[in-house]
Amino acid sequence: MPILHRKQAQDKWFTLTLAQQLGNIGSEYERALSWKQKNQPEHFQNAFDRMLELLDLTIADPRWQNHRLKELVRLREFICQELLEENQTLKPTLQKYFNQYALLACKNR
Repeated sequence: MPILHRKQAQDKWFTLTLAQQLGNIGSEYERALSWKQKNQPEHFQNAFDRMLELLDLTIADPRWQNHRLKELVRLREFICQELLEENQTLKPTLQKYFNQYALLACKNR
């Protein structure tokens, strides 16, 4: 998969706080969720890929190679399960989780 956020990956991503990283991931999660609900598979896939790319960058961040790593890897697994299940009623469960990080990131600017 090509790097979709090349500039962030090269210059900035690893300088962001965990709250900022997860807030950005949450934005892509919201986009993917919205496109899935609108039954727009191509747009959904693009947003989903960007979200996973950012989450993978966060997982690779050396600062989170501690007790946070387990939560981040579990988050990735949960997102994939939630958004890729075909026969389940889509009940987004991570919106509040990501919103808390986005609020924290804005508060700490």
